[in-house]
Amino acid sequence: MLLLSTLLIACSGGSKKYASVDEYPVYDGNDLELTYSPSGSKFRVWSPAADEVKLLLFDNGSEGSAYEMKDMKRAKNGTWTATVDGDLKGKFYTFQVKIGEQWLDETPGMWVKAVGINGKRAAIIDFKETNPEGWENDKHVLPENVTDAVIYEVHMRDFSISPTSGIKNKGKFLAFTEKGTKNSAGQATGIDHLKELGITHVHLLPSYDFASIDESKLEENKYNWGYDPQNYNVPEGSYSTDPANPVSRIKEFKQMVQSLHKEGIGVIMDVVYNHTYVGENSHLNLLVPGYFYRFNEDGTWSDASGCGNETASDRAMMRKFIVESVVYWAKEYHVDGFRFDLMGIHDIETMNAVRAALDKVDPRIIIYGEGWTAAASPLGEDKRALKKNVSQLNGIAVFSDDIRDALKGNWTNDFPGFVAGRDSLENAVKFAVAASTDFPGVTNKKLVHTDKPYATQPTQIINYVSCHDDMCLVDKLRSRKPAGATEAEIQKFNKLAQTVVFTAQGIPFIFAGEEVYRDKKGVNNTYQSPDSINQINWDNKTIYNDIFTYYQGLIALRKEHPAFRMTDLEMMKKHLKFIELNVPNVVAFTLSDNANGDSWKNILVIYNGNRKNVSVDLPEGEWNVVVHDGKISPNDPLFAVKNPRFVVGASSASVMWE
Repeated sequence: MLLLSTLLIACSGGSKKYASVDEYPVYDGNDLELTYSPSGSKFRVWSPAADEVKLLLFDNGSEGSAYEMKDMKRAKNGTWTATVDGDLKGKFYTFQVKIGEQWLDETPGMWVKAVGINGKRAAIIDFKETNPEGWENDKHVLPENVTDAVIYEVHMRDFSISPTSGIKNKGKFLAFTEKGTKNSAGQATGIDHLKELGITHVHLLPSYDFASIDESKLEENKYNWGYDPQNYNVPEGSYSTDPANPVSRIKEFKQMVQSLHKEGIGVIMDVVYNHTYVGENSHLNLLVPGYFYRFNEDGTWSDASGCGNETASDRAMMRKFIVESVVYWAKEYHVDGFRFDLMGIHDIETMNAVRAALDKVDPRIIIYGEGWTAAASPLGEDKRALKKNVSQLNGIAVFSDDIRDALKGNWTNDFPGFVAGRDSLENAVKFAVAASTDFPGVTNKKLVHTDKPYATQPTQIINYVSCHDDMCLVDKLRSRKPAGATEAEIQKFNKLAQTVVFTAQGIPFIFAGEEVYRDKKGVNNTYQSPDSINQINWDNKTIYNDIFTYYQGLIALRKEHPAFRMTDLEMMKKHLKFIELNVPNVVAFTLSDNANGDSWKNILVIYNGNRKNVSVDLPEGEWNVVVHDGKISPNDPLFAVKNPRFVVGASSASVMWE
């Protein structure tokens, strides 16, 4: 390994020496690293510490030696350039950087937008050939307000790989283009199912080019979530029908987006700019050793990601890369939102720069992320995009682990949560309903992962009870069930948990398959588990059709009633009021006076966390009950109530209006 001192104090062929990477010049152009035209291609790579840089050209995307090597010339602001005349379409290239007397390994660069199989060589293509028919008419699918979104997190392979999916292009981008697919009982699967369910946005687990899957050996059926970035601006080859063809993965990703957009469903990308699959030999580090990463004082690699390294978003060229990358996906691929993995590693300034850049594309593009890190970082907490700093993030939301663990049980212990009858979590549930804001009727006592409010608006909070990480909801409820709890009770716990998610203020988010009572056989961390663990069994839709219908009803209820998706804290304070029913483990609130323009004048919501029926006194009025004891009817009331004495079913919610 090159010594850190060598990386940071590098001689540039007799030119200026840099005392540290902070002195490296910043290149503000938009032509890194390839500008293609049929008459010639221009290459520009940023590597200020290099003594020499070579451009290597290849006929093949993975095999054979370079047919030509060109010395690149030093240019402005730390860049190196080369020009090749003639049409290079169909060729491949890499860069090679020399530091001192050492030639580093070849790299396709970090701004690369097309690659050969396994992403080791950059591809030269005509991007016009990657657009499916009608692409010029494809438009973003964006909510008027971010609280209108209903987000569905899914892994590309999980969605379609099961024999019960009825989908031909299993595990591929094109799975999302297939209409009319059915499970064994003839019920809709795939994109038809998503439309039927009513979600507004699909959140795709990492779908850029990641490193852990050998694209030349797809018959091995290796599985990974994809949190091991290799080429950030290129779709993953294993999800295409022809990984060796650089055009296929790009075109098929666009076909997927186009197909979802036609159904009115937006696409959110899971992006992982916080670390790379490897550190020293990453495509970033082989360009500018030591610059794009954070290091500890002793010279070791900092590892806030828990994956061996962490990127330095606070450095100008890393910030430039992140901002330009998300804008590229939004413009070239019409992506409608971004979920930032371990966003707490990034600095606040960078995340706000991302928001500002996307605002120029469309301010309704969604941004949210994990407001935490996996370990300590050299960057001060006051500068990081952490959950507790969300008030400093402009138009960016964070996941609420507070609602997640209050409802289903803390991920760190074996105790059940509110929905399974655990005592003394009423205040934590209220905190969740009020979108983690400083709100009347909510105290700072007995919160789960915080000791005070951190959000200032409901638009800053993602509400969820499970995602790809940790146990999915069904497995968690089963593993933390109280003594004697039956499977029928667990299904009640499940419904109650999602009722809170969909009636709380903020942005609702569900894990794919929760709506068909998906489990992962109790496995906690399934990032490398086989399809038998990770796949969605679409026959569950038939087996647990009652669960599906309930989830479908919750989504319809929220979409039809803006009272559940208020857009600012002042509106919440005007219309949302917690009421005391004087029953332990029960939370109740009203949404009054046609909240957020709702057609229902007053709405009453009651959550019963007890494993038994409870009797409560309702506010005066005639109430039309639309959710009760695991049943839901968003449009036609289940029944009406005049008597103020009302029985709320065990481990369930009641929602009513007048």
